[in-house]
Amino acid sequence: MCQDCKKPYYITTAIAYASGKPHIGNTYEIVLADSIARYKREQGYDVFFQTGTDEHGQKIEEKAQAAGVTPKEFVDKAAAEIRRIWDLMNTSYDKFIRTTDADHEAQVQKIFKKLYDQGDIYKGYYEGLYCTPCESFFTESQLVDGKCPDCGREVKPAKEEAYFFRMSKYAPRLIEHINQHPEFIQPVSRKNEMMNNFLLPGLQDLCVSRTTFSWGIPVDFDPKHVTYVWLDALTNYITGIGYDCDGSSTDQFKKYWPADLHLIGKDIIRFHTIYWPIFLMALDVPLPKQVFGHPWLLQGDGKMSKSKGNVLYADTLVDFFGVDAVRYFVLHEMPFDNDGVISWELMVERMNSDLANILGNLVNRTISMSNKYFDGVIADKGAAGEVDEDLKKVVLEEVKKADAKMEQLRVADAMTEIFNIFRRCNKYIDETTPWTLAKDEAQKDRLSTVLYNLTESITIGASLLYSFMPETAGKILAQLNTVKRELSQMDAFGLYPSGNKVTDKPEILFARMDVKEVLEKVEAMHAAQAADDAGAKGADAGTEGAGAGADGSSAAGEDVIDIEAKPEITYDDFAKLQFQVGEIIQCEAVPKSKKLLCSQVRIGSQTRQILSGIKAFYSPEEMVGKKVMVVTNLKPAKLAGMLSEGMILCAEDAEGNLALMKPEKDMPAGAEIC
Repeated sequence: MCQDCKKPYYITTAIAYASGKPHIGNTYEIVLADSIARYKREQGYDVFFQTGTDEHGQKIEEKAQAAGVTPKEFVDKAAAEIRRIWDLMNTSYDKFIRTTDADHEAQVQKIFKKLYDQGDIYKGYYEGLYCTPCESFFTESQLVDGKCPDCGREVKPAKEEAYFFRMSKYAPRLIEHINQHPEFIQPVSRKNEMMNNFLLPGLQDLCVSRTTFSWGIPVDFDPKHVTYVWLDALTNYITGIGYDCDGSSTDQFKKYWPADLHLIGKDIIRFHTIYWPIFLMALDVPLPKQVFGHPWLLQGDGKMSKSKGNVLYADTLVDFFGVDAVRYFVLHEMPFDNDGVISWELMVERMNSDLANILGNLVNRTISMSNKYFDGVIADKGAAGEVDEDLKKVVLEEVKKADAKMEQLRVADAMTEIFNIFRRCNKYIDETTPWTLAKDEAQKDRLSTVLYNLTESITIGASLLYSFMPETAGKILAQLNTVKRELSQMDAFGLYPSGNKVTDKPEILFARMDVKEVLEKVEAMHAAQAADDAGAKGADAGTEGAGAGADGSSAAGEDVIDIEAKPEITYDDFAKLQFQVGEIIQCEAVPKSKKLLCSQVRIGSQTRQILSGIKAFYSPEEMVGKKVMVVTNLKPAKLAGMLSEGMILCAEDAEGNLALMKPEKDMPAGAEIC
């Protein structure tokens, strides 16, 4: 089919926030989008697949300042790392947009001005609770347990001059659109959440500018304001394909908009199904056809977090398992509308059972038997039986089932249907026992037919697998000495050229792994990382003052203490502890206790009560105002009848004297100690 004759299909991911390296949960989204984009191409669509990076905001400005670089230098490095990971995972995006691109910034300024001129944006003051990581304001009623409803982090009171968008003006129209287009928000659970929790109770006007930081796109008619993240980031979906606010949009925009699919994480579904459609309505631009809020990929029993020490990165997993094994895992293990779980143990299990055994062993056995019995020549001799008809029926039915699942974006289910082809092939080998047929010269045609049917079935399965595991599919087809079957040709069985010859040296696609060895390597990797971190910190400290002498004594002759060593722990053990900076805002002696002081410690926006046995060394008055190091995830305990919600860290000398551990430089209350 000629390119101009193909139906366009525009798919996007959420643009990754350029604040650091994406973990495997972030990477899942680009792999998921890639599998859908590849499959749509197989269906004959003219696909445009866009991804990219979101590069403005207060969080990035603060990170750049901490790193001693400009915000642009910071995001240049972060965007390059994100793109490296996307490329490592063999994703076939057509455009990688950055919100620092000059053409995007120019359009955002024009969009802001147009919305202001037509009365949709007005100036006012914002006073509320602000989450810096999410760059979002919330009311008290929107918080969950006093924290950000999106990420669970602390929020802080904030007040500033800002521009606002009149959300309520378009809310009835959006509600009507959602009701008339049930496919617009998927899965349905996400639609119900948006309607019941946000739209039906009534929308508040949305803050769309900031003045407390400068790293953003300036409002050109009021330069002390920068465009707030969502009006900047969301518009990438149209600026990236040539939208022009002045009415001179490109042919590419006219061809691909409205988007067929915005693929995003469930945590940002509100911004994409409420704010974004309303912005588009105000611009008189058609709404995207569908927004799919995929679930999270969790490590163990919780969301991945650097503070929890449970972050897995795609390149680390690729080093252990290879690109396609990681692609298989994240796609296959993620349910349609529930969170998935990833672990080293589960990765090894899938590697051994699904990839090495069901798929890899099948391909290897089929090619090896073909070489052993027929010098690699695959020929259909027509010596078929009832079991052959069942094999053909199952293979062709699984093609249809996989296709139906992909139409519903049920990618994990589609992969299961594909692997059912390979499972049926393995069963077919057990049913036909080629090694037995080979012993009887009269069964030679039957044996040849069996191997032909296996080769044809694997060809169909591998061709279907291409969208999800392109490198593996390519290797299988190359070993079978054939090319990828078009999806439109998969309604027939028997297209593999009879008389074709497979490779004489089959490649092992996936090697089995020992879970114990893998876990030992993982532990050694964590230990090496911890040692590197400690060494870097030690080197930094060594440049600031006198170091230790060659015999281990202090260069300046200070006293040292050797203490009894406790049993070794792993990095994973250490990572379970959470340390933060706390500020003591109130302190008093505990009645009827000779040792305890009761401190009220501010940690972020929370205040915790912590009891400490330091009464002999500090008075309550001395404690107030001090910044201290606190263990914040220690299980609360009762001491002297009072609840203690953490532990303040101290150092102890040989005489038992205690000294508070304090940060060397002034740090904000709540800062993580790592």
